[in-house]
Amino acid sequence: MSGRQSLREQVAQALRDALVAAEMRPGVVYSAPVLAAQFGVSATPVREAMLDLAKEGLVEAVRNKGFRVTELSERELDELTEIRALLEVPTVARLADAARAGEFESLRPVALEIVAAAESGDLLAYVNADLRFHVDLLRLAGNAHLVEIARDLRYRARLYGLKGLSERGALVHSAREHLDLLDALVRGDAGAARRVMEHHIQHVRGIWADRPE
Repeated sequence: MSGRQSLREQVAQALRDALVAAEMRPGVVYSAPVLAAQFGVSATPVREAMLDLAKEGLVEAVRNKGFRVTELSERELDELTEIRALLEVPTVARLADAARAGEFESLRPVALEIVAAAESGDLLAYVNADLRFHVDLLRLAGNAHLVEIARDLRYRARLYGLKGLSERGALVHSAREHLDLLDALVRGDAGAARRVMEHHIQHVRGIWADRPE
């Protein structure tokens, strides 16, 4: 691991991605030394990163054992879906009315990354690119608080069905919805953008619960 972020921050981000992709399963206890060996780092930044995630409610400390991944109930998943719809659907529809085709097109490479990750079955790359796409899209609305709330909602999500969809070859369909959304935005079609976003969020809700929507 390298880059401008601290090692602790890099590990925390990698763990969040693994949680969202459901590569770290709810109820399972993970030890810092084992995770450190997987990341090729010492146990200290992993332990510090897990403590950060515990503050976010993503894991909980288990004395002398490690950290247990917290589980979300169906009701909690429904509530997260409702909040996403309330925030993101009208925001995206307003963006379509802003005639900013060039800015929307700048997101197309990220949308193509999502599709490529889905086609190759790289779930962590899929989660990472998907997060960047939606955060960067919402950032165009100029509301930093909205962006942070949306980012937090995604970290709290658990895409339990992601692996199953990938194995069945169905993840590509969800990935291509990002391109459909961009096409609607570039055309300035607020109604189409709203419909695509609503469908996408419900589709993602199905992935969270590992069931089709």
